[in-house]
Amino acid sequence: MSTPYPFTAIVGQDDLRLGLLLNAVSPAVGGVLVRGEKGTAKSTAVRALAALMPEVPVVPGCRFSCDPGSPDPACPDGPHAEAAGVSRAARTVELPVGASEDRLVGALDIERALSEGVKAFEPGLLADAHRGILYVDEVNLLHDHLVDLLLDAAAMGASYVEREGVSVRHAARFLLVGTMNPEEGELRPQLLDRFGLTVEVSASRDTDERVEVVRRRLAYDDDPEGFAARWAEEESALRERIAAARVLLPRVVLSDGVLRQIAATCAAFEVDGMRADIVMARTATALAAWAGREEVTADDVRQAALLALPHRRRRNPFDAPGLDEDKLDQTLDEAGPQEDGSDDDDPDPGPDGGGDGGGGGGVPPQADGDRTPPSASQSDDTPPPAPESAPDTPGRPAGGEQQPVAAAEPFRTKMLSVPGLGEGAAGRRSRARTEHGRTTGAVRPQGALTKLHLAATVQAAAPHQRSRGRSGRGLVVRRDDLRQATREGREGNLVLFVVDASGSMAARQRMSAVKGAVLSLLLDAYQRRDKVGLVTFRGKEAEVALPPTSSVDAAAARLESLPTGGRTPLAAGLLKAHDVLRVERLRDPSRRPLLVVVTDGRATGGPEPVALAGRAGRLHRSEGTASVIVDCESGYVRLGLAGELARELGGTAVTLDELRADSIAGLVKDVTAAGRAA
Repeated sequence: MSTPYPFTAIVGQDDLRLGLLLNAVSPAVGGVLVRGEKGTAKSTAVRALAALMPEVPVVPGCRFSCDPGSPDPACPDGPHAEAAGVSRAARTVELPVGASEDRLVGALDIERALSEGVKAFEPGLLADAHRGILYVDEVNLLHDHLVDLLLDAAAMGASYVEREGVSVRHAARFLLVGTMNPEEGELRPQLLDRFGLTVEVSASRDTDERVEVVRRRLAYDDDPEGFAARWAEEESALRERIAAARVLLPRVVLSDGVLRQIAATCAAFEVDGMRADIVMARTATALAAWAGREEVTADDVRQAALLALPHRRRRNPFDAPGLDEDKLDQTLDEAGPQEDGSDDDDPDPGPDGGGDGGGGGGVPPQADGDRTPPSASQSDDTPPPAPESAPDTPGRPAGGEQQPVAAAEPFRTKMLSVPGLGEGAAGRRSRARTEHGRTTGAVRPQGALTKLHLAATVQAAAPHQRSRGRSGRGLVVRRDDLRQATREGREGNLVLFVVDASGSMAARQRMSAVKGAVLSLLLDAYQRRDKVGLVTFRGKEAEVALPPTSSVDAAAARLESLPTGGRTPLAAGLLKAHDVLRVERLRDPSRRPLLVVVTDGRATGGPEPVALAGRAGRLHRSEGTASVIVDCESGYVRLGLAGELARELGGTAVTLDELRADSIAGLVKDVTAAGRAA
């Protein structure tokens, strides 16, 4: 086993280290989500934490890590006789993004369960992580069905494995730690709320600090054992401090005044539910214990809010996480004592401002550059400056180009889907064969059996019972009798937007409505777990403004800054989209594309631009690409060019009004399969 990088050797990243240490002191805090750019020691810090965790007493031979002091009565390896426990190091179990359901929760041998009545169970990663750390790198890329299983286990503290009425249950209480790069897409709100704390990390801009990071990393790579030995004393001291804080934790007092500050803070930032209040209370208590105090202070509450609330106050996927610290200080002052040192009927005097560095409850002080979240410079109540107010950018091409305009208010859109039955990644848009969903039939399993179709299995085994010498009540089942259930669910698609940014769309009010519509579709794509891409065309050419990605936030940002003006090279936009889809089919052939063209259908520039656009549309149609045209034509005189383009593409045209889910017009607008009779 390789020597892990020492936790105490990590340079900077105070918030990251603090969030992990608070969970080591009090696992009830609920884990931590680490958000940040690549190469910022996220994974290094998480893996190093396990070496600091206290040893875990377990029942000898129990695969589910039962506590000898209070063994799980429902443990599949139980019941456990009274015996002295053994201690082992706390585990850090890593959940790969591409793991299967059986690898996560464990596998039940259905054949033995049916024929012998034996619950032969092979534990999964949730069992391995019990009373330890479950680490998910790139947690935002985790498949939805695995997210659902994690949510269930985190909520109930147990994992259930069920196969057609045969079930196994075991305890699964773990410290959930996730890391993610926001550029690759955001996390589902349900899972996001399950993380007790969130921290933002970024690479230091201080030259000396960066030099020290490189120096230590090179020294570790040259001699991991020797490097770890040089930090052994600091590691031991930190381990002892964690153990002392755990002992002190039950004695920490959380006064009514402090609880009022916590409640007032959560109410002021309009967080959903009550989980934020509970997590803040536990975090503030852990901060006090970490500082060696038996009483929670206002500084502890402030630090707890900065860690527990940023990811809970987001209103939609395109809001940047963070808190307005001025608003936070004002809320704490209003909910706290009336005057400094006042002591009404609650003897809970706060610190007199000196402290030990202002890190929040005796924690390491935070550098100013690292403390403020990316969006903290902007108040919650202050809208961002409108893009059109930005100064002119030198070097922009001439030709009537206008400054970017802000998008109109997004709205709930109609469901757009790819026709047919796919087999792509799990999502919420188009019909697909999936591991989850409604049962539609049964087939012979090609590999390991995962979803048994009980009726089909019994039907296959029944005619052979006499020849197999059945004498008792049990059914004699053989491998050839087993049938795999086929299920139909939903998949995520590649939604490629082709947006007309030419002069014909450049009226500010009109382009604002168009951007609002695309933003609404992006929000819908986020909720349905799609990949998105953005192609724009104006002037003389088209460009890929955003290659296909899971980061819908990035697409929204590119859309917001999109300038307009110039000619309308519609054919160039469609051909560029064809190139993007051709590459994506090679990269991910199972993910079906949906082409969304946002245009009024006009085409200018070059010889026969309308005919050329029609030929480009037929190219998409010949390859079976599902498409929808969002017709942006306005005014009394309408040429109907977007409808003509839709016919060339073999798709459907909808107006901006028909795109709205609450629109009366066009209540049923399905995307037509390319290749169907035109």
